[in-house]
Amino acid sequence: MDILSIIIIAIGLSADSFAVSVSNGFSKNKLDFKYNFLTATSFALFQAGMPLLGWLLGNSFAEDVKAADHWIAFGLLSLIGIKMIYESFNKEPGKETKPLKFYIVITQSFATSIDALIVGISFAFIKVNIIETIVIIGFTTLLFSLSGFCIGKRYGKKISKHAEIIGGIILILLGIKILIEHIYFS
Repeated sequence: MDILSIIIIAIGLSADSFAVSVSNGFSKNKLDFKYNFLTATSFALFQAGMPLLGWLLGNSFAEDVKAADHWIAFGLLSLIGIKMIYESFNKEPGKETKPLKFYIVITQSFATSIDALIVGISFAFIKVNIIETIVIIGFTTLLFSLSGFCIGKRYGKKISKHAEIIGGIILILLGIKILIEHIYFS
């Protein structure tokens, strides 16, 4: 997988963390750089760790499904994308998280990274440098989360929903790209 595709996947995966960061920024009375940085770091570590875990799991059965690997990657990425888009339309209006406690940050980090676990499984079926990939995903998530706090404080709910929709569309398009590359170029 080329570096541009990895960056695009990282952006797509970062959309959930970005949206939660926007919400967190919106719910805080003032910007607290230390809190925001620690929260963004938690998001980044989970977003980077889950694909690694998924890749390890996927490698345990990758050879058994080699003939259908491109369909699996396409299916998983598309399902995650559809789920992200669906969830963006089905959030309770006015529901805000008060990100004041450690357990809330860990819960948010885990919840926003479950999709990354599934993407990691799909990485086992395609040629990818997993270390490079998880570093890019982690760094991208860190940047998107930090910017999400600032944007959330300023613009709040207006963009949170759109970030998840865009992230979902990106993942679906990447699934299609993998499928097309395998069908026409291998």
